[in-house]
This record gives sequence, structure tokens and C-alpha cells, in this order.
Amino acid sequence: MTPRYLSLLATLVAAPLAAQVAPVNTGANPYQTVEGWAKMPAGRTWGSTSAVDIDKDGKSIWVFERCGQNSCADSDLDPILKFDENGKLVRSFGKGMFIFPHGIDVDDDGNVWVVDCSCIGRARPDSLAPKGHQVFKFSPDGKLLLTLGKAGGSREAGHLFQPNDVLVTKTHIYVAEGHGSAAGSHARISKFDASGKFLTSFGTFGAGKGQFDQPHALAMDSKGRLVIGDRSNNRIVIADQDGNWQDEWYQFSRASGIWIDKNDMMYVTDSESKSVARTRQDWERGIRIGSLKDGKVLYFIPDPDKNPPSTSMAEGIAVDAKGVIYGAEVGPKRLQRYVKKP
Repeated sequence: MTPRYLSLLATLVAAPLAAQVAPVNTGANPYQTVEGWAKMPAGRTWGSTSAVDIDKDGKSIWVFERCGQNSCADSDLDPILKFDENGKLVRSFGKGMFIFPHGIDVDDDGNVWVVDCSCIGRARPDSLAPKGHQVFKFSPDGKLLLTLGKAGGSREAGHLFQPNDVLVTKTHIYVAEGHGSAAGSHARISKFDASGKFLTSFGTFGAGKGQFDQPHALAMDSKGRLVIGDRSNNRIVIADQDGNWQDEWYQFSRASGIWIDKNDMMYVTDSESKSVARTRQDWERGIRIGSLKDGKVLYFIPDPDKNPPSTSMAEGIAVDAKGVIYGAEVGPKRLQRYVKKP
């Protein structure tokens, strides 16, 4: 083979698989949308909302909301909200602690873990103490139990910079970092033990194996594999718990949020195609649902807004014990509820 042929072959082998996957924009939609289900207190309106999770009871809902706007930097409102199964607000806390609420995870003991990304929120004046780029663990009644990362952020190992999501297991804590999408951006997964001691991190910025471009969502399947929403690479990455690459899928599109149920059904939100991601005109925004066992997309809940000015449809997603889907929406500023059609 000539050097030119070998060079061409190497280029073709390394080409992103995304270019080989036809857009998946169709599929049955067995759900109907319930708007206005969760009731805010009198005088308070929804702000941008990117994070939602289910309480350990399987029916109550936890939401991390941006204080009626798109930042909590100058707000005295509680951004951590708990609603009962009827949509009544039953608990709130966290006022004055956050800049840019972003991710949430409720562990098996009912503790609430939240992520302050500080990636887009307003900067704090130099006269104020640094804040943001951290993960916080709260008891169910709002007591602060643990903090990961240094206030103000750091790219150093053991600290966090632009954290997007957190995943908590019995033995480990995983944090997805890096909200930028330009050359040299921060992009990695950091791993801590259950006490919060830093163990390791993996990933660099890029589009190859072992690289990420906005690792925006974290989940774990029944085999204990990490499932990572590598958003700006328009793919799902599957890796073991040490970060060893196992697979990458493009059929679920531009993953902002991921939920995996006990049967390994995966719910993936795409909130940016055709809007923020202007070059993805051939992919529709929405929620794609399929099995991790074979990777097939079985259902699709489309975004009803065809021409939004920015991000639209769900960014965060959670599914309760009865199969009801909750979508946390940043652009439309709301929490949507999806139930099976009768």
C-alpha cells in the first residue's frame, strides 16, 4: 500500500461514527404531557430547571431549580425543592449557597446530592468570597453533610471545574466535569470514594476514545457500567468504573440527560439539536427511549416547539417507580410530567 492510501485508510477508520448514523426522529410516543403538575408557592415562578430526581420512596420528586431565573447568584430563594406525588411542595432549602444549579442525584439513603456548575451563571464580584464549581451532599431535611471541590473551581486533581452531573453508588461518587466546547476545554470524569476522598479521574477534551466534549450526564446500568452523555460529541459513551472504554452510541443523539430504569431501559433527552446546536438540523429534539441490551430506540417523545430561540425540551430527566417521566426544562423554564396514554 502507498503512504497516501494508508493515510486515507487511517482517516476513514478514525472518522466519527456519528457521520454513519442516520437521524432517529421517529418512533411510537405512548405518552401524554401533563403541564403545570408541580405547584410553586404563591408569588414564585419557575426558573430554568435542568435537574430532577426521584426520592427513595419512588414517587416524590426532587428538583434543582435556578431561583426563578437562570442563575441563583443574587437570589435568596431555595433552589432545592421536593414535591409529593400530587405536585405539592413539601420541602425546600439551599438559599444563598449556589450560583448555577445543574445536576442532582438522590442516593439509596435519601440524601440529596447537587451540582453547582457555575458554567454560565453570573460572575461574583471580587469583593465576595468565591463560590461554585462544587458538589454538595445534603440530608433529606437539608443538613449539609459533605462538599466536593474547592469554592471557585480548580482544574487540579481532586477538585472540580464546571461540574455538570453527579452519580452516587454505595462505594463511589462520580462527577462529570466540563461545560465548555472549544479547543482546550476541560472535560473529564472524577472518581471519589464514599467518604469524598479523591481517587482518580479519566478523560480529556476531544472526540476520540477516552475523550469528551461536554460530558453532561451520568448514569449506571444493571451491570455496573458507566453510561455518559457526551453531549457535544453527540454520543453516549459506555465505560467500566475505571473509565475503560467499552462502547459508544450515536443513535440517541445529543444527550443532555440520561435515566436508566431497573430493566435497563434508557431515557435520553436531546434539548439542543436544531436550536443551540445549529449544525444538527437533521436531528429532532426530544426524549428517546430504548434498551441498553441492544441499543435500539423504541419510543420518541418530540419537542412540540419547532423553532425555539435556545435550548428546549427536557435537559434533566427522571422516571418514577410507576414509569412516569419527569423532564426538567431550561429554556421553557418548567417541569413537565409524561404519563402513559390510556
